[in-house]
Amino acid sequence: MTLDIPRIEQLLQDGVRDRVYPGAVWAVGNASGTTASGAVGHLDPTRPDEPMQLDTVFDIASLTKIVAVWAVIGTLVEEGKLQLHTPLGTFWPEVTSHPLAQVTTHELLTHTAGLPLRANLKNLYGTDPQDIRDGVLHEALHRAPSEAVEYTDRAALVLGYLAEYLASQPLDHLAASRIWEPLGMTETRFGPLPTGVVTRCAPTELDEESDTHLKGTAHDFSARLLGGTCGIAGTFSTLTDLSRFLRHILAPTQVAFGPVWTADSLRIRTGELTPARGLFWHPAPGADLREDVWVHYGFTGTGMWISPSQQRWAAFLTNKLYFTRDRDPLAGVRNSFRATAFS
Repeated sequence: MTLDIPRIEQLLQDGVRDRVYPGAVWAVGNASGTTASGAVGHLDPTRPDEPMQLDTVFDIASLTKIVAVWAVIGTLVEEGKLQLHTPLGTFWPEVTSHPLAQVTTHELLTHTAGLPLRANLKNLYGTDPQDIRDGVLHEALHRAPSEAVEYTDRAALVLGYLAEYLASQPLDHLAASRIWEPLGMTETRFGPLPTGVVTRCAPTELDEESDTHLKGTAHDFSARLLGGTCGIAGTFSTLTDLSRFLRHILAPTQVAFGPVWTADSLRIRTGELTPARGLFWHPAPGADLREDVWVHYGFTGTGMWISPSQQRWAAFLTNKLYFTRDRDPLAGVRNSFRATAFS
């Protein structure tokens, strides 16, 4: 496959011109490394002397679900500490005798568990982390498990709590020790970021309380409510680190999750239900299923794609939330980027 780099650069420059995002970084590669990469625009449109850089740190939002939760759960499954189809209530005392007891890990990973569709953590449970954990794990289901595919942040929150229970460690420690450190992802961490790193961080949405754009503090309210770390969001990373993660998916070693977990995850696991889902990953919109391109997005304007059959990966990181919560303009750029990166 020949990568049309000028087309990608023009596409992303057009996104800056059209104020879809202040700036962006991108990379495409294979199991051996990065084939091409680039940066466009600025960290902050009010500061034209600060161009977006390849080493910019991004709030990757829901990519946390992949680089932390999905990856850590994969290690627990491959170690035999967790079975995907075993009801949670049979081995997890915190959910026994509660509605979540009948749900399986597989249903959480395919968004078929029937969980409530919105987090609403503070409104429902207050601000105490233990009260939030108890509330989430004891909440009534929205519908019967395996009845429908409905994306909900709660699935990752529950899986994060599950990983903490099984490994007796907090999620940030598990992600760092089991995934990020072994893969050499030295700039990936949960926020808030240390002062020295904040200067390289892309600002996101305007915070009404401080009247400044969030920078180095998670945009996601649930992550901030829980001190920066949760299964939903809260991770910060760079293009280089995410490239290392994606390369590992194509050529797994024994240092983190292995090839069995990847193969099980990157195939349709929802039967005839729609939209089709793998394990947290889902088929890329607009791509034929035969192309074997899987994706996960982050609300701040981030995305990662992987294709085992094509032996190719791609990453596209922006801070589109600086301008708007409207998803449509970025969706168009993302889909065009994917089509070019995997053409």
